[in-house]
Amino acid sequence: MIRQFFRERPLVAGVLGLAAIGAAALALRWLVPPGDEAVESEPGVAVHVDSIRRATLRRYVTAYGHVVPEPAGSGRTPAGAKLSPVVAGVLTGIDCVEGQHVDRGSVLFQLDSRLAEVAVRKARQDVEFAEKAFNRQEQLLASSGTSQRAYLDAQQRVDDARNALSAAETELAYLRITAPITGTVVRVAAEVGQFVDASTVLAEVVDLDRLVVSARVPADETTGLEVGQPALLGPDSVATGVVRVVGQSIDPLTGTNLVQVSIPPDASFRPGQFTEVRIVAEEHADVMTVPEESLVTRPGEGSWIMAVTGTRAVRQGVAVGLRDRGLVEVSGEGVEDGLPVVTEEAYSLPDEVTIRITGN
Repeated sequence: MIRQFFRERPLVAGVLGLAAIGAAALALRWLVPPGDEAVESEPGVAVHVDSIRRATLRRYVTAYGHVVPEPAGSGRTPAGAKLSPVVAGVLTGIDCVEGQHVDRGSVLFQLDSRLAEVAVRKARQDVEFAEKAFNRQEQLLASSGTSQRAYLDAQQRVDDARNALSAAETELAYLRITAPITGTVVRVAAEVGQFVDASTVLAEVVDLDRLVVSARVPADETTGLEVGQPALLGPDSVATGVVRVVGQSIDPLTGTNLVQVSIPPDASFRPGQFTEVRIVAEEHADVMTVPEESLVTRPGEGSWIMAVTGTRAVRQGVAVGLRDRGLVEVSGEGVEDGLPVVTEEAYSLPDEVTIRITGN
């Protein structure tokens, strides 16, 4: 009967259907918690924003090399020396150890000197005998008791004996190997009883307060490098040195130039150590900079930033300079300290767009 009633009265059926839908919607509204209601989305593209700021940027030339003693130059003696004997012989004494500080002239090694000492004693006796003979001739000449020739022969024998003594003493001195500079013994490479000659390196002495990093730099990167420029030493820039040498000759095998950088005396570097050098080849102080991620560069279009004014981001062309530590030097019309710019989303934005800032 109910179905027949609605078939005969369609208007009533439609009214009752609409009423049922409204009641259901009202019930759902009461069932949904207030916090779960849909929120109308805000207009504009969500972006992150930073700002233009002043900073000092540097261009570095990075090279790698070994720590070595400072070479001789500008009236300064070399800061390192390798000790070898002048004459061959058997090593009978070592008077140094690695790490020992020694003064210039200190005896560090002794060769067998027995024969040389005998030669010195004989030479001294010969000098004494020749001098007595000469004194006798000198007395006789005063009383006309000898000839001028005999007197001159005696004088010549004295000179020859003295020269022989000097040679014998020099030979004896050669058997004592002394430190040529004041410094630290960094290596001892000989043992007592060893036969050595002029080709044998006995030890190495280095003035640890005068070390340099000797590195090779690609020739096309040496443009702008000059003596006196600062350089950061080590992978963590633990010390600052100064460029001492910029070589002018290019190695034909590697296409590099020699560059040497001084090491501060209090820095913890040691001879032979391999390390990094970053030379400050160029510095721009107090320039306008933006974060790297805010700069957009495309072939044929140049470079630009998305400058923010209120809720709008507008493309703004810029000239690009140095890059350093995540910052880029920029210049151009409208580039001002403190101007907000879009960062991470800059590449994906059109020339002008409405935005909403979601973070820095």
